[in-house]
Amino acid sequence: MSGFLFVVPPLVGHINPAVGVADRLLARGHQVAWACADPGLVERLAGDRARVFPCAGPVPGVGEARRPPDLRGPEALKFLWEGYLLPLAEAMAPGVRAAVGTFRPDVVVADQQAFAGALVAERSGLPWATSATTSAEFADPLAGLPKVGEWLAERLAGLRASIGDPAGDTDPRFSPHLVLAFSTVELAGPRAAARGGPVRWVGPSVAARAATAAFPWDWLDPGRAAVLVTLGTANADAGGRFLAVCREALRARADRVQAVVVDPGGTLGTDGTPSPDAGPSPDGTWTPYGTRTPDGHDKDLLVLPSVPQLALLERVDAVVCHAGHNTVCEALWHGVPLVVAPIRDDQPVVAGQVVEAGAGVRVRFGRVTAAGLGAALDAVLHEPGHRAGAERIGTAFRAAGGAAAAADSLERLARECR
Repeated sequence: MSGFLFVVPPLVGHINPAVGVADRLLARGHQVAWACADPGLVERLAGDRARVFPCAGPVPGVGEARRPPDLRGPEALKFLWEGYLLPLAEAMAPGVRAAVGTFRPDVVVADQQAFAGALVAERSGLPWATSATTSAEFADPLAGLPKVGEWLAERLAGLRASIGDPAGDTDPRFSPHLVLAFSTVELAGPRAAARGGPVRWVGPSVAARAATAAFPWDWLDPGRAAVLVTLGTANADAGGRFLAVCREALRARADRVQAVVVDPGGTLGTDGTPSPDAGPSPDGTWTPYGTRTPDGHDKDLLVLPSVPQLALLERVDAVVCHAGHNTVCEALWHGVPLVVAPIRDDQPVVAGQVVEAGAGVRVRFGRVTAAGLGAALDAVLHEPGHRAGAERIGTAFRAAGGAAAAADSLERLARECR
């Protein structure tokens, strides 16, 4: 049997795909350990019995300056790298080295944004695999920005000199041994280029996970379409206006649509508590939080800080989201079409993939109106092509093998490198 060390950033969307793979490896008798700057988050997602080596490093929203919510384009990219990814790698490196020395893994599985995993493995002479939890990098998003590409290359070279093998020349985002891409070419598109070593398009790692949030399942009305609105776990500071627009568009369709809105920041108020800006729509056709079920929930719009997303995706007809790779792939896995409103980072690329695959409609996060959002929602709910596109991608995802296929590839790498 072999040992696998998963090195992950403290981000839910990057840990969840790895959890399914780790569970498969454990079930086959292998040893698994983790290195992360937020051990508690790993334990919550992977189970409290997970062996986690703590690392230093910034944890989003905890003791660190938050990125301005309106930051976009090259400035957002610079903030991501200089304000988070590079400091995270520097800070995690000592903990990852300690984990390697204690656990003695046969293979390091390094998330594409946890550069310390790749560079420490390189310096230690260990084989390592890339866990690519977003397919955006395969589209080479910087192809038209050569100066930005040079800027990134310089910073990665400096990082290698600090914590990696100074003689190495491999991009820490793409292992020369194995790249696990948690998508398929059906979504990533024909222009997705293989980078690094062998690329295994394994599809999403969608595994059963413990429910961390209660949900009033009886609230769902089978006579109306159900819509999930979510901006992920890292965008609570940016979503106020957008969620308000969603609320207005959904209220105008309350006769035929129910909506579950994930609002971790309390922008709209929780169920039973109107938000400060609540009020009737311009035509006066609804009263916010007006008609209620016996348990106090609004019959048309349910606002919760968190939801059991995988279970809910089995019951909804459409998803409105920020085009986060994890949410997009989980929705498409279930054959659910999307309205995507990318905010930053890889999200515009992923949104483009959704549209090109015919699985959804894109709107502008910062400028969409209630009328525009409503029209996009009507399209994905009522035009059959979007659901057909989503179902086609979902079929390709399941055929790719997911967590089991990823575990197969890691086992093969361990055998080949003995």
